[in-house]
Amino acid sequence: MHKTILITGGAGFIGSHVVRLFVNKYPDYNIVNLDKLTYAGNLANLKDIQDKDNYTFIKGDIVDAAFINELFAKWNFDGVIHLAAESHVDRSISNPMDFIMTNIVGTVTLLNAAKSNWSGSYNNKLFYHVSTDEVYGSLGSTGYFTEATAYDPKSPYSASKASSDHLVRAYNHTFGLPAVISNCSNNYGSHQFPEKLIPLVINNIKHKKPLPVYGKGENVRDWLYVEDHASAIDIIFHKGRIGETYNIGGNNEWMNIDIVRTLCKIMDKKLNRNAGESEKLITFVKDRAGHDLRYAIDASKLKNELGWQPTLKSAEGFEKTVDWYLNNEEWLNNVTSGDYQKYYEKQYIKR
Repeated sequence: MHKTILITGGAGFIGSHVVRLFVNKYPDYNIVNLDKLTYAGNLANLKDIQDKDNYTFIKGDIVDAAFINELFAKWNFDGVIHLAAESHVDRSISNPMDFIMTNIVGTVTLLNAAKSNWSGSYNNKLFYHVSTDEVYGSLGSTGYFTEATAYDPKSPYSASKASSDHLVRAYNHTFGLPAVISNCSNNYGSHQFPEKLIPLVINNIKHKKPLPVYGKGENVRDWLYVEDHASAIDIIFHKGRIGETYNIGGNNEWMNIDIVRTLCKIMDKKLNRNAGESEKLITFVKDRAGHDLRYAIDASKLKNELGWQPTLKSAEGFEKTVDWYLNNEEWLNNVTSGDYQKYYEKQYIKR
C-alpha cells in the first residue's frame, strides 16, 4: 500500500535509523524527514539514502504552526512518526524552556495539524508518538516499568515528555485522533551524538581524555540497541493497536560504571593498549541534580502482542558500536568539531 509518512527528528540518532529502515524497507512509501537541524540533527547520518526517490528532507521547526499546517496540506500525510525532541537531561537542567517549547508545544502543533488535516476521515491514519521510560520516574533495586506504571518524571526533560504523552492520549480520547505511544529505554549504537555516555566514553578513551562518571556510577539503565528500537517502531506503526502504549526495552540492565569499564576493556583490545590502561582515565564527578537511580523496562506486552523482542545481546552490541565509531573517524571528528552542521548547506543549499 502506498503511504506518505512524516518522520520528525529524522536526522537525529534514533530518527535517522528509523528513516533509513522505512526508506529501504518500503520503496512504495514516500518518507518525508522533517528536522530543525539543531546540535542533535546531522544529515550526514543519512548519506546512504539521501538520493533515494522515496525520500525527501525538509528543514523546519515543529513549533511553527503555520509551516506545519502548510506541510500537512501539501503532503496529505497518512501517518506521523514523531521523534523530534530535546532529549538530553543535562541540557534540560540548564535550559528547561527549550524542552517546553519543542517537546510540549511542538507536539501539540503536530497534533493540531493532524487533527485538522485528517478531520474528513481518520481511516488508515496514525499519529505515532515516540517517548521515553524516564516519564515513569525512578525504580529501586527491584521491579520494572510497565505500561500501567504511574508517571513520576524527575527532570525538566522527562516532565516535558510526560506532558507530551498525556496530550497525545488526550487527543486520542477527546477527538478520536488515531494515536499510539511507545516508551523506550536508553538507546545506543552508531551515529549517536557524543555527549551521550557510550560515544563519549569511546571518543575520550581514543584520545586518552578523562572519562567522567556521575557520583559513584551506580545508576542503572536498560540499554537498547538502536536498530532493535527502529524495528520495534516499524512493527508498532504497522500493527500496534490504536490508543495503546507499548514499552520497548533491551532486557539489558547495566550500572553506569560497569558499562564504562566494559568499554575500557573493549577499547584497550581494539587499540592494542595494555589491559587496564583506559580504566585509569575514569574520573568520578559531582552527581547530576535529581539523578534517577534505576530504569528497567518490562517489554512483555510488545513481545506477546506483536512478537517483537531485542535481537542483540549486550556484548555483541557494544562490540559493534565500538567498531562503528573506530571505523568512522571522519564522522566523529566532524561532530566533535561542529563541522557536521555545514553538511546541510553543502548538500542542500548549494546543489
